[in-house]
Amino acid sequence: ADASVLSVVNGCDDLCVSVCVSVSVLMCAAMCSEAVGVSDLLDRASQISDKLHSLSTSLSNDLDSHFVPVTRLLMPRPSACHTSSLQTPNDKDHALRVPETELLSLVRSLVLAWTDPLALLSSEASALDHPANSIINTKAKELHDQSKTLGEGLEHLVSKMGSSGPSISLLPLFESNDLGQDPTSRLVNFHFLLSCFRRDSHKIDSFLKVLRCRAAPMNPDTC
Repeated sequence: ADASVLSVVNGCDDLCVSVCVSVSVLMCAAMCSEAVGVSDLLDRASQISDKLHSLSTSLSNDLDSHFVPVTRLLMPRPSACHTSSLQTPNDKDHALRVPETELLSLVRSLVLAWTDPLALLSSEASALDHPANSIINTKAKELHDQSKTLGEGLEHLVSKMGSSGPSISLLPLFESNDLGQDPTSRLVNFHFLLSCFRRDSHKIDSFLKVLRCRAAPMNPDTC
């Protein structure tokens, strides 16, 4: 078994460990709930959120390699992002003042709000009129898969830490089921959605790092 898997599931019985080898670490943690602490789960979630933000940045750079400057003028403003209505901390100091369960719920809300949009980006990437189409398609699918894994882990964290955020029915809605009818519209809307996610992935990563620091057994006051 992979050493990183075994380190996260330390304390699970042999049967649980054998199952963990074939599933994601966060799903494994859900099965071994008594053995894996909140601090370990937050550490793994932070690793995934960091990867999500790095991946979205890399994907944005791939798109920019063939994005006519004048076309950028067609992109909506950031305020048009479907998650802009979610009230989130403006900076780290603000995040540190938010109760842990509320901050976790905000992270969960952001991830849930991107379930459908990321699925759309993943399904539409292969049809983009872009010379880096193959790379974009691969990264878009990985973005979708990593977000799903993070979402599963967050559900488990909420079950352990509690929740004090908005209910599912109050989450921002994403109401589009396509990116447009012509190649330019699809490329512009893909880029816009990705820019929105890149912004939100930075928030998700920052908030999880704050939570991880506050949950650390030593010096949580230094966060």
